[in-house]
Amino acid sequence: MTTHYRACHLCEAICGLKIEVEDGEIVDIRGDENDPLSRGHICPKAVALKDLHEDPDRLRAPVKKVVAEDGSVDWHTISWEEALDTTARRLAEVHERNGVNAIGVYMGNPSVHNYGMMTHQSALFAHIRTNNRFSATSVDQLPHHLVGIWLFGHKLMFPIPDIDRTEYFLMLGANPIASNGSIWTVPDVRRRIKDLKKRGGKLVVIDPRRTETAELASEHHFIRPGTDAALLLALLNTLFAENLANPGKLADMVSGLDSVAEACSDFTPEAVAGFCGLEAETIRGIARELAAAGAGICYGRMGVSTQAFGGLCQWLIQIINIATGNLDREGGMLFALPAFDNVANTGRGGFGRHHSRVRGLPEFDREIPAAALAEEITTPGEDQIRALFTGAGNPVLSTPNGRQLDEALDGLEFMVSLDPFINETTRHADIILPPTSPLEHDHYDIGFHVNAIRNTARINEPVFDKPEDALHDWEIFNELGRRFAAYTDKESRPTPAPRELIDMALQAGPYELDLATLQDKPSGVDLGPLKPQLPERLFTADKMIHCDTPEPLADIERLRQGMQGDSGSLLLIGRRHVRSNNSWMHNYRRLVKGKPRCTLMMHPRDMAARGIGNADEVSVRSRAGVVTLPVEATEDIMPGVVSMPHGYGHDRSGVRLETAAAHAGVSVNDITDELALDALSGNAAVNGVPVEVVSVSA
Repeated sequence: MTTHYRACHLCEAICGLKIEVEDGEIVDIRGDENDPLSRGHICPKAVALKDLHEDPDRLRAPVKKVVAEDGSVDWHTISWEEALDTTARRLAEVHERNGVNAIGVYMGNPSVHNYGMMTHQSALFAHIRTNNRFSATSVDQLPHHLVGIWLFGHKLMFPIPDIDRTEYFLMLGANPIASNGSIWTVPDVRRRIKDLKKRGGKLVVIDPRRTETAELASEHHFIRPGTDAALLLALLNTLFAENLANPGKLADMVSGLDSVAEACSDFTPEAVAGFCGLEAETIRGIARELAAAGAGICYGRMGVSTQAFGGLCQWLIQIINIATGNLDREGGMLFALPAFDNVANTGRGGFGRHHSRVRGLPEFDREIPAAALAEEITTPGEDQIRALFTGAGNPVLSTPNGRQLDEALDGLEFMVSLDPFINETTRHADIILPPTSPLEHDHYDIGFHVNAIRNTARINEPVFDKPEDALHDWEIFNELGRRFAAYTDKESRPTPAPRELIDMALQAGPYELDLATLQDKPSGVDLGPLKPQLPERLFTADKMIHCDTPEPLADIERLRQGMQGDSGSLLLIGRRHVRSNNSWMHNYRRLVKGKPRCTLMMHPRDMAARGIGNADEVSVRSRAGVVTLPVEATEDIMPGVVSMPHGYGHDRSGVRLETAAAHAGVSVNDITDELALDALSGNAAVNGVPVEVVSVSA
């Protein structure tokens, strides 16, 4: 038996693991107590790595779609030579005939969980500089990136909650007990919350649902979905009106707070209380407690990002941290300093440099909002998408109005997917290119150390040898780039192996590490707690934080207008479970066992008003579509709000995910609306969707 040390790549927590292997088979997976970040903690997802590696549905070789005369579809295994050459040739043909923008690219959430996908995309896409790039960013964390640019000068400057040293934690629209943190790499968060309360600190959760995290909190307050920006403005109003704002040491590097104070002057707690659903004195009390704390945190995540005012919410959250002096403070919000410093080594990002063809939506970091993908495929004209490359993504289940995209994909001339499964999206592909299993290649967490609660580093060596006639994802990108360049008479420059790039970056980084050092420390190295770094770490031209950001300040008027009426509809929100992560965790038996989780949570009062009984089948209808699923009565959700989980809907024909199909559920994104966006950022507004719910039997 051999022991392998590895970090779990299935969520942002990157927990350290010890994996025991005997005769080529995993016999045990447990937490690595010597990992300085996770300290032995793991969640159920880590144990399911065995299921992922051994999954009989996982493709081990390239396949191409073959359609019979009767319309039936079969998949034939082909050689890598045929798969790569056909893909490069077909993309080159579209490029030469219709122009570069006729090729669309969609990269999914798992891309950032695998460093080869991050380091080597450019081997191909340096030759395909299309304006039609999309990713999961715009159905997730896009507002965080924009706030990083606006306030700190860089798209990856994410303030991280220092929970281990804080006294007061205000959390909005986040459920780290289920997510293990989000834009916040925080393994073992349950124990960290308990330690916070044990030392006399306080956690206050604002959420339309009494989540697993809210159950641990000192206080939980319901809030009407989509109204968080008004609450945040009222908190700032209180801070300024009562002279509680005190930037402290930030004062010399901050400007424009007076403009913010003026903009929120009419957002008193009384003015927003009815709109938000919180009492005015509750709002004042939260503002006063946060201001009085020796060290405090204001943090918000998916619930406040993926709504109609997501950009405004995330900007206001950081303005609150600045106004209370809690930015760049121990126990407040700090910036990580990763050994692989992807902040210093990547572009700062941009916004609105070009716009989508059909709706004129702004790009971020050269990507168009994912909600526009279907219309860019189906709307005729110059730069219409005719070929599509997807990488580790399932936008049919993970982007708004997935049914519309499902239909649109059938109209493509060519589609290729770099993916190990035939899922709801890749079933439309002409060719699927499966990379090696995650346990068959090395890994370094480029993406999540910048979000981590502590500065650490570790290299993860392969658990299993690379199979004969298999390719890593980075090798696929290198080879596609070489062949595409040959077909289009471009110069090809293959990128070195990822570990070579990591080694160079580590040596050039702030700790002067190298791979050899990390290889001698299989559990990783501890680089210390987060520390204050401003103004040196700022990427603004003058090393200042300019709080009077024109775009969000102007967006306050849109919020003011939105507070005028109430449609009276039920409002749909999402939810997450610790055993799941988007659409790619449902084919593993260890994660789907237990009672069905794809239910509609609904308050008994709302059910009674509609003649709905517990466990009834109900239809949930929005402007975009309708789904049917069982209802689950619970007082843990605010009256007027209903909740569905994300990532289900595995009942489509042609999908080869046997376990997922047996727990198919329905897709919440069949009823989210591609027209509902945060007008400020372009992020999808999938929380706060107006819906009607009726009993199917009625």
